[in-house]
Amino acid sequence: MGASRRVAGVGRVGGGAGAVRANRDAEDGWLVGRARAGDAEAFEVLISRHQDRIFRIALRVLGNRQDAEDVMQDVLIQLWTGLAGFAGTSAFTTWLHRVVVNRCLSRARSARRTDVVPGPSEPGHPRAPAAAEQVQYQVQLAAAGAAVVALPEDQRSVFVLCQLEGLSYREVAVIQRLPEATVRGRLSRARERLARAMEAWA
Repeated sequence: MGASRRVAGVGRVGGGAGAVRANRDAEDGWLVGRARAGDAEAFEVLISRHQDRIFRIALRVLGNRQDAEDVMQDVLIQLWTGLAGFAGTSAFTTWLHRVVVNRCLSRARSARRTDVVPGPSEPGHPRAPAAAEQVQYQVQLAAAGAAVVALPEDQRSVFVLCQLEGLSYREVAVIQRLPEATVRGRLSRARERLARAMEAWA
């Protein structure tokens, strides 16, 4: 039986959102263990579970599809060569988020490109409610994307993880190795800056 089928039976702990997350963490842990033991199929399943999230976070932090794709490839390579460095003291997703955000911020510092922002066809963005509003929707969405990309790096990463990815303050604090109060403060400042940037669309 392949890894993609065997993982379905790992760590079942019942219903509820917390249980679902616990199930996923248990499945990831099992896959990581198999991948570190040389199971290439387990590694492929692990990547298939998280590839979309890696790209989505990179796109939202960088605002540039090509940069996001490059970061995703870098992260996938790092995962293949660096799983031995995953100590298992936190959830795999926590470690993965940290790797992705660090890669994004490193690339942003070297490239400093903010000219391309994600549009409505990119993953994670809702479609326009009516065709007649499509042009205005695209312009407003581009403005919002540009405003996110223009945030200071520390605020941008917190905003993406909390506001767009839906992670808790505690989860983001663990990922970024920050006190929860710092996460809350950065998110608050990011929201204020975005509100000012989007005043014309209110």
